[in-house]
Amino acid sequence: MTDKRFNPEHAHKLMSDERKVLLPPNKIIEYLKLDPDDIVADLGAGNGYFTIPIATGTNNTVHAVDIEPKMLDMLKEYAAKEQLDNINYVVSDLEDIQLVDSSVNKVIVSLVIHEVANLETALTEIKRILKPGGELLMIEWKAVDTESGPPLHERISSEKMLELLNTMNFEAEVIDLNPKHYAVKARR
Repeated sequence: MTDKRFNPEHAHKLMSDERKVLLPPNKIIEYLKLDPDDIVADLGAGNGYFTIPIATGTNNTVHAVDIEPKMLDMLKEYAAKEQLDNINYVVSDLEDIQLVDSSVNKVIVSLVIHEVANLETALTEIKRILKPGGELLMIEWKAVDTESGPPLHERISSEKMLELLNTMNFEAEVIDLNPKHYAVKARR
């Protein structure tokens, strides 16, 4: 990771009403077409914006992966309130994901991939942990100026992301989510 990491002191913004309008968690999760038996990795899980609704809808393990232990501690508190016991908390960066090869069949990465120092390494790691035929849903900031989000020079355009994933033999498509964000759905 780089110095572009999200500051845990701003974690409350991750659960804001504005974010819930722009990126409604249950609607976004529908793109993954989750099966109750799916094993899911939420990479850059933070305080659980997507982890909690995913864990609620699956019978299997959800790996909440984040580089920041404070964020995972917040997620543990939310999970306890929801009485969820199917979350595995993993302190890890995305360039050396601390999960075994081919261990998950669905991955969600929301608004963190632009923070990694080596994008290709992170994508290789995602491919490594995905089972053959597994699916990735990546949400990122559009490469346009907005009032919130990372500086424009840190953003990755949907075209570049699609090109990179195709180069790595993913079958990928771009989904326009809103004026600030796009998603890429990809299959290994």
